[in-house]
Amino acid sequence: MNVHDSERLAGLLEDAGYVRSGAEATPDVVVFNTCAVRENADNRLYGNLGRLRPVKDSHPGMQIAVGGCLAQKDRGEIVRRAPWVDVVFGTHNIGSLPTLLERSRHNREAQVEIEEALEVFPSTLPARRDSAHSGWVSISVGCNNTCTFCIVPALRGKERDRRPGEILAEVSALVAEGVSEVTLLGQNVNAYGVEFGDRHAFGKLLRACGSVEGLERVRFTSPHPREFTDDVIEAMAETPNVCPQLHMPLQSGSDRVLRAMRRSYRAERFLGIVERVRAAIPDAAITTDIIVGFPGETEEDFQETLEVVRRSRFSQAFTFQYSKRPGTPAAEMDDQVPKEVVQERYDRLVRLQDDISWDLNKELVGTEVEVLVTEGAGRKDAETRRLSGRARDGRLVHFSPVGGGVDGEVRPGDLVRTLVTHAAPHHLVADGEPLAHRRTRAGDHWEAGVRPKTSGVSLGLPSFGRPATEPAPVGGCEVR
Repeated sequence: MNVHDSERLAGLLEDAGYVRSGAEATPDVVVFNTCAVRENADNRLYGNLGRLRPVKDSHPGMQIAVGGCLAQKDRGEIVRRAPWVDVVFGTHNIGSLPTLLERSRHNREAQVEIEEALEVFPSTLPARRDSAHSGWVSISVGCNNTCTFCIVPALRGKERDRRPGEILAEVSALVAEGVSEVTLLGQNVNAYGVEFGDRHAFGKLLRACGSVEGLERVRFTSPHPREFTDDVIEAMAETPNVCPQLHMPLQSGSDRVLRAMRRSYRAERFLGIVERVRAAIPDAAITTDIIVGFPGETEEDFQETLEVVRRSRFSQAFTFQYSKRPGTPAAEMDDQVPKEVVQERYDRLVRLQDDISWDLNKELVGTEVEVLVTEGAGRKDAETRRLSGRARDGRLVHFSPVGGGVDGEVRPGDLVRTLVTHAAPHHLVADGEPLAHRRTRAGDHWEAGVRPKTSGVSLGLPSFGRPATEPAPVGGCEVR
């Protein structure tokens, strides 16, 4: 969601006359789009701001803007700690950035504008898409849950849903410009429809995406186990372009801890969903999020988490050590777990999950995978002469782009069918000759250096445009 907001910020700035700065250039505007889920986000922001201060001092007129969740949380604190920041804006008014930059230039003082409620739905704003082949599509913003460890509802507000027609129009428009994969975004996607009173709206939306001609892959993130219903499982199984992939946060396998987290489901319900998904979609890759060391977590609680991990057999788990966030109920709870205990449990969980991931990946050796080629996904691709991409189930695949099945150069956005020859805990390798290679419009656009740029009109079509190469009248910008 933060990546997609950054695309909106880039689109707003380009519409205002800015262009992206070159890799070696000193930008006139630097925008930090921040997260506040974990404590290290605070440290990284203020560290980066500190490193930018001498750069700004040596470049008169340079502006620094800070937006997103951390800005919504810290507000005037950012300017107090870093008085060289020019603009601070929150999660509800990202569309104000160009105006605030101009006002700061004119008034020669910092502009801090934090709204308490959403001004306009972000998808009505222009966006400069980062990818020629994959697009983010927001179906809702905000969250109605009250998890005791999470600061997001306080910073993003209550859930707001887009109408299905607007969502499908954006999906169709992206596909019309060559995008072959969309990811539906929401803080809690399967609660979609609560605002207009249709509890089955998300399953219907998945099925509707199946009727969009030319859309090859549909993903979504993230559902909440409490609202996960069988109609969504049926829609996933019966809609061919919905990928066999499910990311569903567990957070803890202990019912006692889940109750303290205010997660409103229990381990057996979670396991029941996993079981029903696997029965309907046998090849589904199921991933999750887990927090280790939540306040009051005992060794017995942790053992229950390990048992749910063993039974669920996740293809991957995103594991986090509990991070105290001021303003959340969990931050004030007694029995905060000592750091060394959290670290030891975290290490055990990672070892267990790595073993499970590796076992599951080894089962895929010798099988055929369809890979959507991505850009720069493997650290060693240059030395191994492999390319990388994602299989339909979301697994990372490093593959050889050379062989009889290849039609010219393989480019990001193209589709390749190949055989898995090797497995590792976090990726697959396919070193044989590709079986087939399909050149795509997205690959053509990547090769030409163009990306979709949505106009921001809800039902309008996005248009492609080659990134500007001439200096902008006001200056370049860097969006992070």
